[in-house]
Amino acid sequence: MKAPNMRILAALLPMIDFASPAVKAASTTSPVLLPGSLSLVLPCHNEEDNIRIVIGQALAVLPNYASTFEIIPVNDGSKDRTGAILAELADEDDRVRPVSYAVNKGYGGALTSGFDATQCDYIMFMDADRQFDIGDISRLAPFVGSFDIVAGFRMERSDPLIRRVNAEVFNIAVRILFGVHLRDLDCAFKIFRGDQLRSLELISNGALINCEMQAKLRRQGATLQQVGVQHYPRVAGNPTGGNLKVILKAMRDILILWWKMRDYHPEVAADRTAPDDRVPARLKRLPGHIRNRINRWRSES
Repeated sequence: MKAPNMRILAALLPMIDFASPAVKAASTTSPVLLPGSLSLVLPCHNEEDNIRIVIGQALAVLPNYASTFEIIPVNDGSKDRTGAILAELADEDDRVRPVSYAVNKGYGGALTSGFDATQCDYIMFMDADRQFDIGDISRLAPFVGSFDIVAGFRMERSDPLIRRVNAEVFNIAVRILFGVHLRDLDCAFKIFRGDQLRSLELISNGALINCEMQAKLRRQGATLQQVGVQHYPRVAGNPTGGNLKVILKAMRDILILWWKMRDYHPEVAADRTAPDDRVPARLKRLPGHIRNRINRWRSES
C-alpha cells in the first residue's frame, strides 16, 4: 500500500504547493461572471487541425463568464487552411473577428496585433494548439476584478524535458534582468485589464513578448494573482517554441530588451507601489527563488 499512496501524494504535491486556499475554493464554485466584457486573443500559425475546435469550445464556454465577448484569432502567416477556416467561422458568428496577414510576424507580433484589435474591458490570450482548456477560465475568473493580471501557470507541463530546461534558464535570466517573478512566465493562459495592456508600446515580435509585458506592467505597479491550470499534450500540428533558433534568438533579444528598458519608468498610479528594480535587490532575492524552483522539481519527480 505504501508505494501507491506515495504516487498519489506525488501527483497532488504540485497543486498543494502552488494553489492558495482562495484559488482552490474558486476552482470548485459555480461560474463567476467577469466584471466587464472580454476579448479572447488566439495567436495561430498553421493550426488548421485545431482552430475550429478551439473556437467552438470558446463560443460554448465564454457566455458563462462574460455577457459580452469577442474572439480574435490572429492568423500569423499560416501556409495551411487556417485563414480559410477563420473566414468561415467569422461568417458563421460575428463574435469571431479574425486578424490575418500573409507574412509571419512571430508570436509576439501576432499577440500585439490581436491586442490592438481588441475592444473589451479585459483581454485574455490563449494558444490555439489545444494544449489549454478554455474551461479553465473558471479558475481565473474569480480574481479578475481584484487584480490587474491573473496569470495561469501549468501545474504539470506536457512538454519535452529540453523545453522545460530551456524555460527554467530563461526564467532565471528574466528574474535577474527585469525582476519579474512568475512561476510560469510563458504560460499562454492569462487575463489582463484591457486599458493597461493596450497602453503598452510592445516591441517584441518573438518569444520575449511575455517578458516585455510583465516587465512593463510590473513597473506600472500592476497587481498579480497566479492560478494553476491544466496543460495537455499537443494532439495536432507542429510546435515551434523548442526550436534552437527560436531559443537563441530569445536569449539575444532579452539582452536587447533589457538595454532598451533601462530608462523605462512609467507613471505609477496613486494606489500602486513602484517595485525596487535595482539589480542588487533582484540578485538578493534570487537564491530564495532558485530554492523554491528546486523544491518544486523534487515534488514533481
